[in-house]
Amino acid sequence: MKIQQKVKSSENWDTTNTTDGFQAELCQIVLVFGGKTNINVDLINELKNEYPIAQIISASTSGEISNYDFFDEQLSITAIQLENTLIDSKVVNIKDFENSFELGLSLFAQIPKNGLKYILIISDGGLINGTELLDGINKENSNQILITGGLAGDGARFESTLVGLNNNLETGNVVGVGFYGDSIQVGHGSLGGWDEFGPERIITKSEKNVLFELDNKNALELYKQYLGAYAEELPGSALLFPLSLTSDEYDSKNVRTILSIDEEKQSMTFAGNLPIGSKVRLMKANFDKIISASGMAAEQAASLNLKNPDLALLISCVGRKLILNERVEEEIEIAKNIFGENTAVAGFYSYGEISPLVKSQKCELQNQTMTITTLKEI
Repeated sequence: MKIQQKVKSSENWDTTNTTDGFQAELCQIVLVFGGKTNINVDLINELKNEYPIAQIISASTSGEISNYDFFDEQLSITAIQLENTLIDSKVVNIKDFENSFELGLSLFAQIPKNGLKYILIISDGGLINGTELLDGINKENSNQILITGGLAGDGARFESTLVGLNNNLETGNVVGVGFYGDSIQVGHGSLGGWDEFGPERIITKSEKNVLFELDNKNALELYKQYLGAYAEELPGSALLFPLSLTSDEYDSKNVRTILSIDEEKQSMTFAGNLPIGSKVRLMKANFDKIISASGMAAEQAASLNLKNPDLALLISCVGRKLILNERVEEEIEIAKNIFGENTAVAGFYSYGEISPLVKSQKCELQNQTMTITTLKEI
């Protein structure tokens, strides 16, 4: 695997990393991460001219990670030249389906299975219900193909996101990229590092990812009581206080981030489903634990893979970026200590992360985590 990375902070591209022997005309994949206003068809056409046979996979973000540096809604690209691995990319849009579950079923069905080793999923972060998307994918994933990825972002605005495959660049898109053959090795890790506080409560009224009641009481009012002064800054401040979720549907605790609140309906909409009967607790930031979790996720990904991977894909939640603020680069730097200088690093800050648990191949929607996928060709 040979890699070239570039960033664009003004009018010009700066090449930050190029592997010896990289040839643009042989590149098969270009990952494009950037602020929503910076990603457009003109950019895609420009990249197609430079990397003529590549599949251009693009996503709007809440910040970019490239070569162990952090960029705030600018532009970064990672061009990948695979030497012994084939790929196949598909894109679907939620407007063509009744729900995200049906979309997930269709996307997985369209990806050829012969020799399939791994699937990277890049999803719209606003119109897609991440839990239903992965439920649809998991329903047909009987061979437990490894799946990781993330949901696109839009800063801390939560208005709309963009995802694209080549010139098909739209809100509502979900892209799946299949990697084929025995030459590709993939590792994965995902951890949060947040602290729980307050009493455990039971979800007594919800509809998919919309929460109404906890312990038969108005959930929004309870939430505001715990937030105190932060309640006046909703919904933005909700990113700083996610919920931990325990239910029979999940193998362990999952974190759920609030995307929006509805004062009229007295409800809160989350990035993933909250089944009735599940138990939840509030969570708050522990800076050192959040940063350490990034290092532990890197160790998980490295332990499942050969050391010194060719590429590490870091997808971290926008809530982590907001809470870490000026310390955000520390969670990127700590991964560098695990992988070393010779590993190319790309990624973005997201509205949700996709990864299995370390001991399971079933992909799940994560929130408020650093999720790392490592790739290496042998």
